[in-house]
Amino acid sequence: MTEKSAADRAAAWWRRLQPMLSNGERNPTGDRAAMAQLRRCSSVSEAMQIPATIDLFRSLGWHDPANLAKVALTAAVLACVRDAARGRFARTIGPNSPSEPESALVKPLRFRRLMEAQTDDERLTAFRRAIGLAGGKADPVDLAQALLDWSERRRTEWIFEYWNAADRPIASQAATSN
Repeated sequence: MTEKSAADRAAAWWRRLQPMLSNGERNPTGDRAAMAQLRRCSSVSEAMQIPATIDLFRSLGWHDPANLAKVALTAAVLACVRDAARGRFARTIGPNSPSEPESALVKPLRFRRLMEAQTDDERLTAFRRAIGLAGGKADPVDLAQALLDWSERRRTEWIFEYWNAADRPIASQAATSN
């Protein structure tokens, strides 16, 4: 299974548990209790024991128990997302430009803590705080992609997006356009 399809399946799992559908109607498969249980988990090992986490694990089609911790982390973080938003989460929480760090929803020091989080429990705390600062809004697919593959490459991409580096001209391009 590709990373993208795993993230899409995780987002579908999140949508399935939401109490309301996107059109405002009651979701017949919504499970407020499961979402609340996951939001109350104080650790990833606690989240591993929630039936909704096992449901996500099965939805992903994974079989290796070694993946359960990252699935539990994903479930516990996605449970904190109240509203789906479009766009890269790192860009959403970042400053308008590197010269305006005060404009960020997640200030640079807190973002650094997120990037430097070593354990699953540290990441759980840091991601939950970031989602809270974003008003509970995030793209569940983007978050799931990051949480299911929190690699050095992914952290580098997040730093790039957080600081809005893509909007700055690359030196070689600026030199050739003159």
